[in-house]
Amino acid sequence: MTSLRLASVLVVVAALVGGAVLLQKNRRGPAPAQIATTALPAPAWKLKDLDGHEVSSDQFKGKVVVLDFWATWCGPCVEEIPGYIALQKKYAAAGLVVVGVSMDRAGPVRVKQFVQANGMNYPIVMGEDATVEAFGNFSAIPTTFLISREGRILNQKTGAVPPEEYEKLVKWALN
Repeated sequence: MTSLRLASVLVVVAALVGGAVLLQKNRRGPAPAQIATTALPAPAWKLKDLDGHEVSSDQFKGKVVVLDFWATWCGPCVEEIPGYIALQKKYAAAGLVVVGVSMDRAGPVRVKQFVQANGMNYPIVMGEDATVEAFGNFSAIPTTFLISREGRILNQKTGAVPPEEYEKLVKWALN
């Protein structure tokens, strides 16, 4: 192989490796320090739980809240549920509460069956379009907001994230 050809191959390999590193770095999302500098106040909300009782954001003041907009028919949403169950179990005593906001149109009876069948150990409320609008009118689920003890949005993610990656962010928010 000529030295010119070898140099060309090395340049291409270096570019591919560099691109892969950048892609992996971008997939992780912003560092906690970057998130904290852009934290906006979370909108207040009031929604009904699966038994028709009102649940509001005021009930979670002083807690770190994972507010997950999801649906029973959404594959990536369902994929994340075991991770949220584990987070709730592991960090509840430290002040974490996961709240699932079901965007199902089939109603609370169907959602309640799903929740029971999947052993969901955190509060579930029925979502409304007005709440989605208040949180920026996002267009895809799962969309999840990590809210600080002070009521500020620390992170917004759309799509499923590996549980161990999201847990790092939750641990940072709890400290």
